[in-house]
Amino acid sequence: MKNELVDRYGRKLDYLRLSVTDRCNFRCYYCMPEEGIDFVQRKDLLTYEELDYLTGIFVNLGVEKIRITGGEPFVRKGIMDFLSTLTRHRTLKEITLTSNGSISEKQIQELHRLGIHKINISLDALDKQRFFEITRRDKFDEVFACILNLLKLGFEVKLNCVVDGNKNIADIIPFVKLTAHYPLSVRFLEEMPFNGTGKFEVPEWNHLALYDYISSHFKGIQKVQDGKNSTSVNYQIPGYQGTFGIIPAFSRTFCGTCNRIRLSATGELRTCLYGPAVTNLRDVLRSGANEASIKTEIRDAVAKKEKDGFDAEELNAKTPKKSMSFLGG
Repeated sequence: MKNELVDRYGRKLDYLRLSVTDRCNFRCYYCMPEEGIDFVQRKDLLTYEELDYLTGIFVNLGVEKIRITGGEPFVRKGIMDFLSTLTRHRTLKEITLTSNGSISEKQIQELHRLGIHKINISLDALDKQRFFEITRRDKFDEVFACILNLLKLGFEVKLNCVVDGNKNIADIIPFVKLTAHYPLSVRFLEEMPFNGTGKFEVPEWNHLALYDYISSHFKGIQKVQDGKNSTSVNYQIPGYQGTFGIIPAFSRTFCGTCNRIRLSATGELRTCLYGPAVTNLRDVLRSGANEASIKTEIRDAVAKKEKDGFDAEELNAKTPKKSMSFLGG
């Protein structure tokens, strides 16, 4: 059998989003409740050894890119040693990270040494007070200093901004203007129903409204070529160093080219962010399954991948949405 993961719609899944923890040092309102969070017990987390073993299986099945997510990956002890271990998978073409900006200068230097040069930073406001209201943490200066440090060292930085009509509309234009001065990409995301509360309203600020709002403030916006399997539609203001993009995260217009598969820190395997877990590789692994059996489990899961996020969500309709910190984004 050919070593690649292809679903029934012909989509090749070669991008693994690998969560290493459900914990985070921020409390962003759209990701988790402020209090009453039931974090998983350490014994229920995949160990780094298990994560590396499963990574090897995914790579053998054709995965070429891995994004390390959380929670916040840098709150898990030993994360740098684990990243160093991942770089030894020779056929893995790219390792990237998503963080809230809680990366120390020493860790940034080590990432640079390891050749991990692409980082997404979740940042929903450029105003300190709004940042505090969204994250419930007074850490804006620390996060922005991290971003500047990454850019100084030549990292490819993307800022992910979740847009809420009641929270941070005033930050949209400043974010676009930020790309005039820095060679980074700002991506505006529609809000998604993964706040861990089970309450969610369809966002009025969808991808169409976002573009109309931005285009009313800037003339001559240029379309930028989107990368293969890109979830964002990308643009640039003439003369600006960086770019901005809009991700229809709730509208899900990009499902037809999806190449992603997700593994949570507790082993839950998802072929769609909106769908239920299709199996638990931690349990399969700890039951004594060999590599061939685990490959079969993964292939079977991929074979049943739904057409799009709406069909996947139907399978999960009666189940409360989990926190994004648990799902890993």
